[in-house]
Amino acid sequence: MKPRIAVTVSRRSGWRIFPLMALNIWLAGGRAVRWQSNREADLSTVDAVVIGGGDDIAPTLYDGQIMPEVRLDPDRDALEAAIVREATRQDVPLLGICRGAQMLNVARGGRLYQDAYAFYGQQNYKTVLPRKEVTITKNSVLRQVLGVPRLKVNALHSQSVSDLGQGLRVTGRDQSGMVQAVEDPGRRFAIGVQWHPEHLFYRAAHLNLFRALVAAARSKRDRPADQMRCAG
Repeated sequence: MKPRIAVTVSRRSGWRIFPLMALNIWLAGGRAVRWQSNREADLSTVDAVVIGGGDDIAPTLYDGQIMPEVRLDPDRDALEAAIVREATRQDVPLLGICRGAQMLNVARGGRLYQDAYAFYGQQNYKTVLPRKEVTITKNSVLRQVLGVPRLKVNALHSQSVSDLGQGLRVTGRDQSGMVQAVEDPGRRFAIGVQWHPEHLFYRAAHLNLFRALVAAARSKRDRPADQMRCAG
């Protein structure tokens, strides 16, 4: 049986985002299950989780200042923060994508730059095409997963990680120094990437993220957390 991978999406835009996520997970050998804030999310029914992209995370979750032009989704914030915390506690494999990488950080007590491009003095040029180069930290889980020391990524975000959440380390930065990836090396699989690999599945390194998640999901299913070394 293929591992079941939950994918969190927005109620507003999930109809167009989920099919692409499901395709990537299918190509990697898994089966995607759609989760959103108007449905119950039970981690015991899945083998891994993808926290997907979408609206900005409410700054009230990390003592930031609310900006009037930003669209928020507080119900989704609450759902995903709870999922991240429980997945961390149960050592359920988790991949955070764009907003999901930020939520992985915020739910563990981290903070964000609300306008990352202004902070780093960059133009916010959003594209699904692989235009930005990211360097991956040597000896990181992410480097092992991707199989390359650097790669081209897309960019659809406005926020980025500033202060790290508990247990996380930075494993990827772009040329300006902006954080592009984080991970918790003490967990079975807990990686967040600021880009959208689901749009780049035609490049092996990006699909490798989903392959590694599915492999970790199989490990979780076959070797439950209570039979493994307790990770922190």
